[in-house]
Amino acid sequence: MTSPGASAPGLCRAPTALAPRRKERTMYDHRKIGRELGLFDSDPLIGAGLPYWLPAGAAVRHALESYIAEVERRAGYQRVYSPVLAKRELYEISGHWAKYSDDMYPPMDMGGEQLVLRPSICPHHALMYRSRSHSYRELPLRISELGGQYRAELSGAIGGLSRVRAMQLNDAHIFCRLDQVAEEAGNALALINRAYDDMGISASRYVLALPSEEAAIGSEASKYVGDPDSWARAADLLRDVLDKAGMEYEESPGDAAFYGPKIDIQLADSAGREFSLSTVQIDFHMPNQFGLEYVGADGNKHRPVMVHRAIVGSIERAMAQLIEVHGGAFPAWLAPVQLVVLPISDAEEKLAAEVARRASDRGLRVEVAHADEGSLGARIRENRLAPYQAVIGAREAAAGELAIRERDGRQREAAPVGPVLDRIRAEVDVLADRQAIATDAPAAR
Repeated sequence: MTSPGASAPGLCRAPTALAPRRKERTMYDHRKIGRELGLFDSDPLIGAGLPYWLPAGAAVRHALESYIAEVERRAGYQRVYSPVLAKRELYEISGHWAKYSDDMYPPMDMGGEQLVLRPSICPHHALMYRSRSHSYRELPLRISELGGQYRAELSGAIGGLSRVRAMQLNDAHIFCRLDQVAEEAGNALALINRAYDDMGISASRYVLALPSEEAAIGSEASKYVGDPDSWARAADLLRDVLDKAGMEYEESPGDAAFYGPKIDIQLADSAGREFSLSTVQIDFHMPNQFGLEYVGADGNKHRPVMVHRAIVGSIERAMAQLIEVHGGAFPAWLAPVQLVVLPISDAEEKLAAEVARRASDRGLRVEVAHADEGSLGARIRENRLAPYQAVIGAREAAAGELAIRERDGRQREAAPVGPVLDRIRAEVDVLADRQAIATDAPAAR
């Protein structure tokens, strides 16, 4: 789970080189640009805070989801699915009902049971782990899910894609031994930083979210569960992760999750408001609540630790940031249309259709801007956000070649269709030259 960042009294500096701050850039209002470009919209009959995705936005979203799935696969995660409903009892055990129910939807009475739309995925994953016995040789066990979760946000708090009532969360949980926690949390932070790099976005701040000191941790009056020693240990582990990564960060008392401290990666929107996108959390509480165990090398049963991790957090927030940073001119691997084919006249329409088919066969997202849709200049301007434009005139048609115009205005010399499309395919594959993502983390054993 994530919470909005708050200004913090202390600034902690790592002894190694600091991460660079966000570069100055133009920011766009994603609510305005997203609708103008036909990426997403909403309707009063569906409800506030419940946007829907149009084809162009769905293409970007699918590309992002596919990228995350591949990043996680290479890093040793196993994909799972779980239902968005569960019995109220599940959240009573996890602690959500006592500490988080104000943000949850009311229970639905069904045949004598009370079902709840889940506010978080972690209890489901804890039950998945508990469903099988585990040996220390299997750990760390990394499971991930792109799953729906729901927050009972007030109408005044809802805005565009940044704050919604139903979201798809890029969530994952790592079940590991205590001696593996620091490495796993560090690897998770490295995955986040690499993904931001690939998406062309950057954090405004790194925050270590800690508990407030209003009441003793674990007491009935406290909003935090567990015991003080576990909280202190988790906080020290996260400090060490940030220090080793060379991150400049701030400590923020009162912003911790109810079950443990966390690293919140904050991003800023076009209005200068900050929100949390990605998190890394260390949790000693839920393994205790659900009685999670593994058999150690000594033959005895031991309690694992849970590392909660979201690379891009909610897909909705990630998309809002991508729209605001890029203004619709997405990196080529994310662009809803990667290649636009522009026949100069009707005589080149047949070849344009053939080029589009061959591009599609290579997995490219392609459209044809037909000759009867306007002058060549007008069509080029209309499709200016596409990373690549292939202009086909009489000379290119006769030679079976393509002349590529890039989004920044650069033009490439005409070349045979097949090699041109192969080169574009290679250029838009953001993971093509990566043998490992961020670390050489082995697959779960």
